[in-house]
This record gives sequence, structure tokens and C-alpha cells, in this order.
Amino acid sequence: MRMKPLYISTLCLSLACVSAIPSFAADVTEEAVTRVIVQGSTLEDFFTAALDYSPELRISRDRLNISSARKKAANGELLPQLSASGSISDNNQLDNVRDVRNKYRGERYSVQLTQVLFNWSAFSARSAAYLAEDQAEAEYYAQLSYVLTDVAEKYFEVLQAQDAVTSINAEVDTFSNQLRQIESLYELQSAQITDLYNAQARFASVQAEQLTRESELALAREKLRSVSGVNVGELYRLNGEIEIPSVEGSVETWLERARSGNQQIIAREYAVRAANSRIDQRQGAYMPSVSIVAQQQSSNLGYDNRLADSTDSSYIGLNVSIPLFAGGRNRAGVNEARSQHSIAQNELRQIQLEIVERTRLAYLQAKSSELQINAAERLAESTALSYTAMQRGFELGTVNSVDVLNALRDRFRAERDLQRARYDHIRYNLLLKREAGILSADDLLDVGNWLIAPQN
Repeated sequence: MRMKPLYISTLCLSLACVSAIPSFAADVTEEAVTRVIVQGSTLEDFFTAALDYSPELRISRDRLNISSARKKAANGELLPQLSASGSISDNNQLDNVRDVRNKYRGERYSVQLTQVLFNWSAFSARSAAYLAEDQAEAEYYAQLSYVLTDVAEKYFEVLQAQDAVTSINAEVDTFSNQLRQIESLYELQSAQITDLYNAQARFASVQAEQLTRESELALAREKLRSVSGVNVGELYRLNGEIEIPSVEGSVETWLERARSGNQQIIAREYAVRAANSRIDQRQGAYMPSVSIVAQQQSSNLGYDNRLADSTDSSYIGLNVSIPLFAGGRNRAGVNEARSQHSIAQNELRQIQLEIVERTRLAYLQAKSSELQINAAERLAESTALSYTAMQRGFELGTVNSVDVLNALRDRFRAERDLQRARYDHIRYNLLLKREAGILSADDLLDVGNWLIAPQN
């Protein structure tokens, strides 16, 4: 089994993070499935819990164990086979011609050693088992990277929803103050009734959006809990001063990385090679098999359990088996193996097309999010200045309340758009590295380092 250093470091990171989990308890069901209940705060908490909680990852791990066991079994077929046998019997023999009855105790002991010298089917089966283990290993690491990026994605969805709730709460407070100001002006007959009605309608709209944002936060927290089995506590927040690195290289560079490094593609390549070895395994049924046999036997019985003088005999020989006719079974087996090889080739082609498309999409999304961050930063600055100017103009009577409310709405929307663009950029970066097969523990550690403890 060829271990992948990048993913081994990820596992080491996961084990190291166990000490960061605040508290946990284990409940064992009748099916002997252990579910860990944790309240997590850091991104590493959810990574660690998901590695033990994810059913898909457990299935991949067990499939890898099964492949390892099958490899050992296939390898064992070609190792020396040693067996021992013995028999003790009480014999009662009647000679009907002479009317004589003989009673005697018989013993026979033997030890036999067999070693395969040539068996093409067994050789090919061993090769296929090694490749199948490599395939299961690649599939396990592909699932591992998927679980980790899925947890990170759900984690940042919660952070984005929390920021949106914080922003809408601030917007509600600001709209409330603005509404009170307009009500005061209306009472002083300095504002029109239409201004008051418009402000009340805007305030009701913001309150409705507040409920929507709170609902989205609850759903995001539940999604994070469902992928990790972790009760979501007070999460670490994204540091607003962090500069998120941009994506380097062209799309063709990333596509080449994906074609050569994506674990799903690597797994299907192993599957094609394993299927080819199974064709050889089936074709080996047409070939002779050769093995050497050595045997030591001690017996006081002859043919048909007849009493004989005690003998010790040694035997060493060469067994050669040549298949002649099997009723078409071997030909059917070869045809089946060739069809399985064709299926494996087409599955490889299919996954290559899917990975290329997903990598291209992730690259374009990551590059687009970079531009969106720059545009959102400028928009947030301009809308903040616009609102300040509108508010001052309203106080001086040069603009009406509708202009102020519009500027206020635009300001908070721009803030939320900037927050969403930053979170999207982080997610798309992780997805791009996952599809390219270069996601490492360092990448996850870097993302974790961008987070800061929540303020009490």
C-alpha cells in the first residue's frame, strides 16, 4: 500500500486536534455504531468529529480494509502450504471364507508441503488484488478530502449566515432610528405622510428579511451539525484583516494537476489496471499449473484399511495439471473479464470528464470571487459615504427620506455582499485544491489560522 504524505499529514492534524474538543460522550447503539456528541467551536473541532462520524468515510475505510485482506489472501495462495493429517481407527474384519474375525487398531499420520511453481491465474489474481487495494486506498483519500472540504464549506456557511444576521440586526436598529426621526418630523409637520408610510413599509420589509436571515442561520447550523455530528457552539470568526490569497496559475495548469493528482481519477486508473489483470487471471485457466509436493507419512494400514506392517514413507514429486476442456466456462469467464475491463475504461473516461469540468468551474468561481471582493469593497466604501451624505442632506432638508432609506438599504446590502464574496472565495479555493488533488493539512491549517475567537 502506497500511502499519500499529504493526506497522512491531514490525519495527523486530526488526531492532534482531539485535545481541542471541549467535551464529549459516547452512545453505543444496538448496531454497535458509536456516535460522538461534541460541542465544537473551532474548525479543527468539526474536522476531528467528522472523521469519526462520517458514514461514507467509515465505509471507505472498511472497503480499504477488505481490499488489504483480499491482497493478503491472494498473496497467501502462492506461499508454501503445509498441512498435517492423522487418523486412528478400531477395525473389525471378518473373513467369511475362513470364518476368521480380526480386530486391530490402525494409525496413519502424514505431513504434506505444497509449493506453487507456476499458476498464471494465481499470479494474475495476486496482481489484481494489489491494484484493487491501491484503488480502495485512493478512493478512501478522495472521500477524506471530500469530508474535510464539506465540513469547511458548511462551517463558513454558518459564519456567513451569522454575519448576515448581525448586519440585518444593525440595519433594523438603524431603520428604527430613521423611522423615529421621520415620525418626529411628521409630528412637527416637517415631513409628508407619504414619507412616513414609506419609512414604515421599508422598516417592515427589513424586519421580514431579519426573520429570513435568522431562519437561514438555523438551517446552516443544522447542516454543519449533520455532516459532523457536532453540536454547534460559538464559532470562531473570520478575521476581517486577513488577506485571502489569490489563485495562481492558468486554468490549464490546474486542469493538468487535476488529471494527474485527483484521487478519484487515480482510483479509476487502478481499477482499469486491476480489470486487465483479471483478464489474465481468466486466461490463465487455459494454462498448465505446476507445483511441488513433499510428504512424510507413518502408517500401519494398507489398502482398504487392511492391517499391514508399520511403515514410514517419504514422497517428493512434481504435480502438473493441464486443462483440456471445461464446457465453455473458461471462454465465458474471459469474455466477462473483458467486458468488465471495458466498463472500467469508460468509468475512467467519465470521471476524467467530470473532474475536468468541476476543476474548470471551481477555477472560474475562485477567480470570479476575487473580482467580486474588489468590487464589493469599493461598493461598500461608496455606499457608506453615500449614506453619510444623504443623512446630512436630509438633516439640511436638501434630500427627502426616500433617498436616505435607499442609501441605508444599499449600504447594508453592500456590506453583506462583501462578506459573502470573502466566504465564497475561501470555499472555492478549497474546492479547487480538492479537485486538483493538492489539498493538504497546511491548507486547512492556514484556513483555521484565519479565524479568531468569538468576542464575548
